[in-house]
Amino acid sequence: MKNYFGLLLALWSSTIFAAPDAKTILEQSDRARGGGLPGIVWEIRLISHDGNKVDEPQRLLVKATDDASVAETFEPSRFKGSKILQVGRNMWLTRPGLSKPIPISPRQRMSGQASNGDIAATNYAKDYEAQLAQEEAVEGEACYVLDLKAKHNRATYDKIRYWVSKKRSVGVKAEFYSVSGKLLKTAHFDYGNSIQYEGQHAPFVSRMTIRDALIDAETVMEFGTVKVQKVNAGEFDLGQMQ
Repeated sequence: MKNYFGLLLALWSSTIFAAPDAKTILEQSDRARGGGLPGIVWEIRLISHDGNKVDEPQRLLVKATDDASVAETFEPSRFKGSKILQVGRNMWLTRPGLSKPIPISPRQRMSGQASNGDIAATNYAKDYEAQLAQEEAVEGEACYVLDLKAKHNRATYDKIRYWVSKKRSVGVKAEFYSVSGKLLKTAHFDYGNSIQYEGQHAPFVSRMTIRDALIDAETVMEFGTVKVQKVNAGEFDLGQMQ
């Protein structure tokens, strides 16, 4: 009987202290990058360089919900008024002078190392199947390491290896791979912003630094003026964009 109760205690303890499942880890980390929220608005500033060549900075205003986003360009002036609309798994580009929106892929490069899908709200939990691979420290911070595989070909990347802080529940590092397993680029994340959601303050991404895996090329995405707020459904109406 004593051994029986000892076994029950061991099983109970292992259940209580076991790591959460990969999907839960991913869902929690998505919130710090716009996923799973009722509505969010923020500005993005992109600065890219390729070797010694520095591209002209870009500034966008992004409005997003859990399933849709629209990013409008304000700088540089020659691109002002251009918009990228994402609804579900579909994405379109429109700009002044175009007769109708152009279907585009989230995988196409928008600026430097940043793809179109990188500027939308992150919803990895919907776009990827997650498996908990191991635990590993990143710059001294204990992390879960998740292997993500795209559920469909409209995802921004085929495969991602994603490091999520065990303490903060935010993604701190990512490696992006092709379907063949080739490393394309890496990213590191900083969380200097905060949002208020469900009565609590929570960290939100302030910088995403994306580096090409083969050449000296880098894009820095800076996130500012972040607000959790309801976004009018009309903002995501393709007909209005036309």
